[in-house]
Amino acid sequence: MLKTVSKTKKLTGEITIPADKSVSHRAVMFSSIADGKSVIKNFSNGADCISTVNLFKQLGVNIEFKDEKTLEIIGGKLLKPIKPLNAGNSGTTMRLVSGILAGQDFESIITGDESLSKRPMKRIIEPLKLMGADISSMDGKAPLYIKGKNLCGINYNSQISSAQVKSCILLAGLNENTNGTTIYTEPYLSRNHTELMLKYLDADIEFEECTTKISSGRLSAKNIEVIGDISSAAFFIVAGLIVEGSDFIIKNVGINPTRTGILDVVKKMGGNIDLINERKISGEMVADIRVQYTENLKGCEISGADIPRLIDELPVIAVLASQAEGETVVRDAQDLRNKETDRITCLVSELQKIGVDIFEQNDGFVVYGNKKKGLSGDAELQVFHDHRLAMSFYVAGLVSEKQIAIKDFEWINISFPEFESLMTSLIND
Repeated sequence: MLKTVSKTKKLTGEITIPADKSVSHRAVMFSSIADGKSVIKNFSNGADCISTVNLFKQLGVNIEFKDEKTLEIIGGKLLKPIKPLNAGNSGTTMRLVSGILAGQDFESIITGDESLSKRPMKRIIEPLKLMGADISSMDGKAPLYIKGKNLCGINYNSQISSAQVKSCILLAGLNENTNGTTIYTEPYLSRNHTELMLKYLDADIEFEECTTKISSGRLSAKNIEVIGDISSAAFFIVAGLIVEGSDFIIKNVGINPTRTGILDVVKKMGGNIDLINERKISGEMVADIRVQYTENLKGCEISGADIPRLIDELPVIAVLASQAEGETVVRDAQDLRNKETDRITCLVSELQKIGVDIFEQNDGFVVYGNKKKGLSGDAELQVFHDHRLAMSFYVAGLVSEKQIAIKDFEWINISFPEFESLMTSLIND
């Protein structure tokens, strides 16, 4: 699918952002191993989350869609799958489910699509083996072969801040056949949706700063309402800040402090955003966000503890930086190279085609913003099977002087099939 995008006029109105993908994944997983019936409302219908639903159906869980965004799940004991489990394109699914399966009383195989099969899995394999797990792989990549067995809790100090790795080990520690307590410490606090939801479902879990402690046990089935996805909102936040005359509200956005790095960067750059109607839903903080066009954005540095809080938003932040004055430097983001593609190399090469002064670094990139120069457009961009690159390029097209074309734009369906229709609903003459 070749999508063309042209420079647009102001964005105004009000939208409700789709459900958070990270929370949707966890709601299905945790409800599937909880005792009893759960109802999940506002579930994400992106392809990745559907992969999680289908995988747990393979494990014998009774999951029924009551409508497009409402699920009913009867949780309890998982059953041995009759064929390999398919995680599709979802790294979250593969990594978190591995922690659950490592402590079961059956063997299983987890595979994925071509893109997922290239992503690193040693980061979960090594700590799981320290817990006594029997897990093997194809040179640290999928498919993963898991022989479930009783595990032992460990005190693990991770070298990276990764919510997926952390969640995998915590779920292994939660298994009722795991002996002892599992303590997980990371260099910086990564997103903590797992900790918050496990606490909400009555797990024996404690967390403070960068350390989480969990003991084995069962979860209580409860209804879960999924918050709106701040990673999806980020594309609209950036579009509103850089498209002249824009002023609109994004409703129901999760503002978990481990995910709001994008808001901190916007404030650091002088962007005009406001949080209104703050509230709590199923253990998570939520707010509506007003976004207004900001003429005098300024470049900034993004590094260290900020990176885990906005790792998925960095591609669209690069677009934002192109419309700011001065230098924006992104450091300590080498994990971008381990996403659906090498996001650093691919982001830099494609944005350069439309006139962005962006240059690759080993652990990030540098953008020299020059709003007066503007973006030239007039190019065909590749997305490399990466949904976040596709949507970031679309936002760039809204302020490019000439039309751009985005090849394989359908990859947005992985996480955000409603993206274009929501953006179009804000465009006003």
